[in-house]
Amino acid sequence: MKILKTYIVVLATVMLSSCSDEFLDLKPISTATSDNFYRTPDDFKNALNGGYAGLRSGGITANSYVFGEITSDNTVAVASGSVTDQDEFDRFYIKTTNPFISARWNEGYSIIARYNTILDKIGGVTMDEALKTRYIAETKFLRAVIYFTLVRTYGDVPLILKPVTNPDEGYSFGRSPQAEVYAQIEKDLAEAEAVLPVSYPAADLGRATKGAAKAYLGKVYLTQKKFGAAAGKLKEVIDLGVYALLPSYADVFRVANKNSKETVFEVQYKSGGAGLGNPWPNAFAPQNSGNAVIAFGGDGNNQPTADMIAAYEPGDLRKDASLATSYVNAAGQVIPDKFIKKYYDVPVAKNDNGNNIPLIRYADVLLMYAEAVNEVGYQAEGEALNYLNMVRTRAGLAKKTAVDIPSQQAFRLAMEHERRVELAFEGHRWFDLVRTDRAISVLNSKKEQIRLVADLTANNLVFPIPQSQIDINKDKIKQNPGY
Repeated sequence: MKILKTYIVVLATVMLSSCSDEFLDLKPISTATSDNFYRTPDDFKNALNGGYAGLRSGGITANSYVFGEITSDNTVAVASGSVTDQDEFDRFYIKTTNPFISARWNEGYSIIARYNTILDKIGGVTMDEALKTRYIAETKFLRAVIYFTLVRTYGDVPLILKPVTNPDEGYSFGRSPQAEVYAQIEKDLAEAEAVLPVSYPAADLGRATKGAAKAYLGKVYLTQKKFGAAAGKLKEVIDLGVYALLPSYADVFRVANKNSKETVFEVQYKSGGAGLGNPWPNAFAPQNSGNAVIAFGGDGNNQPTADMIAAYEPGDLRKDASLATSYVNAAGQVIPDKFIKKYYDVPVAKNDNGNNIPLIRYADVLLMYAEAVNEVGYQAEGEALNYLNMVRTRAGLAKKTAVDIPSQQAFRLAMEHERRVELAFEGHRWFDLVRTDRAISVLNSKKEQIRLVADLTANNLVFPIPQSQIDINKDKIKQNPGY
């Protein structure tokens, strides 16, 4: 079956999620056509829950490290035999047929199709108006998150804002300019933040909040170099007064602290054999380690580079919480092997871990705010420095002063370093370097170390469009330069 349908997104069927007292209980229960399903408030609750569940898909979150970390100087892929799909990202010889490239596109547009159908159908249903308004806001937030993921990955992308019910209609959608996509993202997030609540009761933890919409909007502004708007919006997140850094960095990622006061928005996972578990703890544990590092063993993916390990300052508490350079096997031998341990859990089965994956944390908000304020104008011992030091203090490090950071450019480099070690292995590094126009210079300076096949150019700053999409719609979909 051609991948055409995932681009055209004819929502003939949708995988629904069960209505439950617990938001995290998102087990598929049925398949139904959009015409006979979207009729009751519970139908929309189920559909929206399924929309959240879509964030866990491989193309969006489960394999996000391939786009955000392996492409950077933070981690390397493990190429095994003919399986070089991740190595293509690691060394930048990405093929247009790479399965990670197609999965992000296909799954992204399949999820967007769900959101568009919810928005199209919900107006005709009788239900509590406040709840309806909130569901609309949550859906717009989620659509913005997916479009933000797609536009940063591919550049210009089709902007589809309504259900596509006729397969032929799909051929009319070409790639919209990035500026139009960003404008829609901003619109969705602004409308969402105006409605979404600041917080939820325990049964609904994990849903989009006002703070999440503001934080994403601030990040979208920052990405577009709208620094004044970014600073203003991110300060609104801080001024909500509902977020704080946890005292211990390591505690942020523990299962017991899911949806904590440091959480702004994270993808929800739940262990227990229902297919809702987080795969990262097993995926990142060393190969051939048996149960020495984690039950059911590891796959050795996403290994920290020597450069990443060396990036931590002496005494930085984040290093030991984030990675290890060896483990002790069943025979008591010390095995030198670099791996990420940030997301450690005790799985019920392999790849069935209970911890969440953060998309935006409060530490990220603080650092983005400091970056935006510095870009508006450097001030020695100013507000930007104070927020940078809040993050450093939690890590057990000395505060920076204007002597350490005497200029705007020095602050930019200090921020680049701090984001790297604070947000290591959370999928930010590549997109941070692209956003700050540093990807080419930073990675090319480490060309031999990270084994690039050639110097990076501006063409490498976006990834290729899946070849399948070009093949089925040659008139409208053109490939990015250089691929």
